[in-house]
Amino acid sequence: MRSNIVGWLMLAPTIAILGIFGIAPFIYVLYLAFHHWNPFGADPSIAYNGANNFRRLVFDQEFLGSIAVTAKFAFFAVLSEIALGYALAQLFMREFPGRGFFRTIHTLPLIVAPIVVGSVWRLMTTPSIGIIPYLLKHWFGYDLNIGRDASAAFALTVIMDIWHWTPLVTLTLLAALLALPKEPFEQAQIDGANRWQIFWHVTLPMIRPAILATVFIRLMDALRTVDEVWMLTSGGPGAATRYVGLHIWKIVFPKTDYGYGAAISVIVLYLTLVMCWLLYVALVARREKKRTF
Repeated sequence: MRSNIVGWLMLAPTIAILGIFGIAPFIYVLYLAFHHWNPFGADPSIAYNGANNFRRLVFDQEFLGSIAVTAKFAFFAVLSEIALGYALAQLFMREFPGRGFFRTIHTLPLIVAPIVVGSVWRLMTTPSIGIIPYLLKHWFGYDLNIGRDASAAFALTVIMDIWHWTPLVTLTLLAALLALPKEPFEQAQIDGANRWQIFWHVTLPMIRPAILATVFIRLMDALRTVDEVWMLTSGGPGAATRYVGLHIWKIVFPKTDYGYGAAISVIVLYLTLVMCWLLYVALVARREKKRTF
């Protein structure tokens, strides 16, 4: 009994911080989602309006469009980061000259703030002074202008996210690979398994928890990206890169519609949880169910 009390006392600071900075803001946002509040309008008071904010977003074409383009962005970015991160993790497990140096260089993007990443990529893609448009024009004759080319703007936001966050995936998967025991691989080689069979039947099942955790982290980050994309494209051209985080920002700050912005935030949180749950069921629960039979 006494050990339980000591344990709870040691957890109390963490629980208090979680409650103050996590649970309390969520409850406040949930409260605002059922109210109309424009503090800079003619009537700055908070007025209860029931589920009108949620009814409104169902027919909001800009919101629905932002959800679609955000899901597309998250799919391409996360899938590319997992594939590239695993390949780099396998590369860094091998001995080659300068491996420590390349590991250090590879992780440098992680220490750069997202808003700085967006600013640097904005400079690199500006048609008049950017190195990327210059090289594409000089080498391939392609005139890059993300201010008028929606496809190029979307592709560059994905590439920028891959550049920034692939090192995180690499480090996570590298740690998982280094922790694997050698005996299953040696046994598989003795049995005559090739590289693909070893990867599919030995490596992948053993690192699946690390992959799943990494996918969850990156998926949640990709669904709420704001800083980098805002600095690079400001959500344009048109609505090509107006991801849901930018949509919420424009609803809350320029339009100062706090109630509607809170309702969108709650729905986005719900959709994120649903996507993570479906991903968990598809990757883990189904395989565990097969093993029971």
